[in-house]
Amino acid sequence: MHKSRLAAFVLDSKVDDIQRAGEFWSQALGYQLLPSDPDWAERYAYLDNPSSEPRLLLQKVEHPSHIHLDIETDNIQAEVERLSKLGAFVVKQMPRWTVMESPTGHRFCVVMPQRADFPQSSDVKLWP
Repeated sequence: MHKSRLAAFVLDSKVDDIQRAGEFWSQALGYQLLPSDPDWAERYAYLDNPSSEPRLLLQKVEHPSHIHLDIETDNIQAEVERLSKLGAFVVKQMPRWTVMESPTGHRFCVVMPQRADFPQSSDVKLWP
């Protein structure tokens, strides 16, 4: 058995300055822009939306801008297998996440838990 849930909406942003992009979304949505870890500040920006909601993350990318979903799980391999049986396929495996594509052509990531409440949350799905 393993658990999973929607962890984040990731705004893939083809921009020069991800923090400036974060400032736009901060003002547009009314959420504070959180300080980024110095090692990641040139690539990621985070918005301080309520912890009861999926995270809002901006990621600097080289491909055209779009939004993708992160599904967090306590067992990446089991979740990838479950989603593969539904028709998704693996695009790329990384040490901490797997990029997949749905039968509809939408890419998404299966990731290790990102939200602090994942272990005890009642809103995660339990899969056989």
